Amino acid sequence: MLLKFTKMQGLGNDFVVIDSIRQRVSLTPAKIRHIADRHFGVGCDQVLMVESAHQAHADFRYRIFNADGSEVAQCGNGARCFARFVREQGLCDKDEVQVDTDAGRLVLRFGEGDLVTVNMGIPRHAPAEIPFDAAEERGSYEVDIESRLLTFGAVSMGNPHAVLVVDAVEAAPVASLGPRLENHPLFPEKANVGFMQVVDNHHVRLRVFERGSGETLACGSGACAAAVVGIEQGLLHTPVTVGLPGGSLSIEWQGRGYPVFMTGPAITVFQGTIEL
Repeated sequence: MLLKFTKMQGLGNDFVVIDSIRQRVSLTPAKIRHIADRHFGVGCDQVLMVESAHQAHADFRYRIFNADGSEVAQCGNGARCFARFVREQGLCDKDEVQVDTDAGRLVLRFGEGDLVTVNMGIPRHAPAEIPFDAAEERGSYEVDIESRLLTFGAVSMGNPHAVLVVDAVEAAPVASLGPRLENHPLFPEKANVGFMQVVDNHHVRLRVFERGSGETLACGSGACAAAVVGIEQGLLHTPVTVGLPGGSLSIEWQGRGYPVFMTGPAITVFQGTIEL
């Protein structure tokens, strides 16, 4: 199978975007892993699939696959690239695009230059909705890992997130604690793990160990989760600038019952074909 693709990135979080509307696509987890492999394939953090809408009033369906071949329900940086892709490919000329995901419907709006704003939906805090194994909802939780008692906030942005506050992101034990918390039994569907340094009440720095992909240069849903947890814990006020290794995102959230809005760039890197 000869497959056309577009390589895109949002703050260095990189994607292979595949149009499954104008070409026949059949991908197995093994093929996705091959595409994502940076030595033998194209190389990416995630593979994004553009499909025809399955429901009324949506423009497209948006599917996301991690580098390990697993399918997930949400990716904020990918959503911005999705919007840029459908416009550049002539699939949609609207200023506002509605896409269905397994996490619900996303609304994507084009801004100036290469900026795209994504309505990421209303955060979910109830443990069963994250999902997270806790008897009751709390502002923070504790877990013992490697003989260290860790305190973190938990929230769903359509995918599960744990957010830890750290003194300095450079020294944060992302490589060691990230996979331990990602795979902890407390998170039955695993978790994205954010390490957040509060600079001031409108600015944080963040590193994210993404579920199924490892640490990436940026994570859009992780930036949203960090802002939400920081606001919930009284550490932050909207709007919040989230500085990630790949660049910055602007996050706005008015509080419980309101959606999170994320604004950032989406860039096309190159186009090509791969034989699978």
